[in-house]
Amino acid sequence: MRKFSRMFGSSVGGAAVGAVLLMAASALAAAPRYADLRHLEPVHGDAAAGAKKATVCFACHGASGESVAPTFPRLAGQRAEYLYHRLISFKRADPKDPYYSVSPMTPNVASLSDTDMRDLASYFSSQTPPATAPAAAAPGKGEALFLAGDPARGIPPCQGCHGAEAGGPSISTGQYAAYPSLRGQYAPYLIARLTSFHKNLPHDTTNDFIMGGVAQTLDDESIQAIAAWLSSLTPARSL
Repeated sequence: MRKFSRMFGSSVGGAAVGAVLLMAASALAAAPRYADLRHLEPVHGDAAAGAKKATVCFACHGASGESVAPTFPRLAGQRAEYLYHRLISFKRADPKDPYYSVSPMTPNVASLSDTDMRDLASYFSSQTPPATAPAAAAPGKGEALFLAGDPARGIPPCQGCHGAEAGGPSISTGQYAAYPSLRGQYAPYLIARLTSFHKNLPHDTTNDFIMGGVAQTLDDESIQAIAAWLSSLTPARSL
């Protein structure tokens, strides 16, 4: 893993990430409506209060933050900033939006206040992921793409935003706070999200523009390989 980490510092890897950020900036300039996540303040909430408000969340995401089906994401230990701004996106979404209109999250978030969303994000972020056995180790392609990308195909290394250990970037302030941990996440959920990004959905935040640009470089095989490798890792709290 470390040899791939060093590759990210190469001019080739840096150029690939730079190209993606340039595409994101162009999309941002053209977007009529978006949430700018480039200058975030830390999210503070009452985790104890969040636990009392999270009953409806447990039906899909489990009381321990371990979701009941692999189509729903694990939330335990995820970054509060990421969780909060995802809730914000669901709450502010246009009811006719092709991504949000079909999500069960959209109606569930409609009645939440800003305090509620901060409390819920703090609650799930404070949880320690259950000590579950990792899945069987996936073939090497997913790991290689995550850590080193594929410059020949314009694929940047995923670790540039999500960390070499897939637990989120080492920088946890500003825009980086909303880059999620992917370690131990369910493969079906990751495949669905990456496929949506490949289709430019959703596209209502600055982070979406970045992921949309990255996902455009991935084919189905690459998406499945990356998801399989990430799901094979032992879940852990975000950095």
